[in-house]
Amino acid sequence: MSVIADAKNDRYLELVIQFPLRPIRSDLDLDEAIRMVDSLVGRKNLFPEEEDYLDVLSDLIERYESDAYPMPPLSDAEMLNHLLEARGMSPTELAQAIGISPSTIGEVIAGRNSFNRNHLGKIARFFHVSPDVFAF
Repeated sequence: MSVIADAKNDRYLELVIQFPLRPIRSDLDLDEAIRMVDSLVGRKNLFPEEEDYLDVLSDLIERYESDAYPMPPLSDAEMLNHLLEARGMSPTELAQAIGISPSTIGEVIAGRNSFNRNHLGKIARFFHVSPDVFAF
């Protein structure tokens, strides 16, 4: 093994010693993990081993947060509003782009109706998301 490879492996080991990669079990562990992530993300040109460490630590954080702080599912109206806002579109522009009547979209946004499977397919394809993001 070359000296450079040894140095990179040593860096990974240093990170593991500094903050071991094990399940996060408390908010205190979470805070420490986030500090570790912040210290790495703030740097430019990470070694591949540092990126690997960061990926694994990020997965551990995500797992803890999804278990400890689950997000309730969004309604069709909330999801559609989010997608429209992210794209900077109005409901009318979406209706024209995908061939659904503006009133149908308006009913969903008002919470008085849900999309049918056909509508979900069109919207999902347009926004490049899975139809599963909707409550249907």
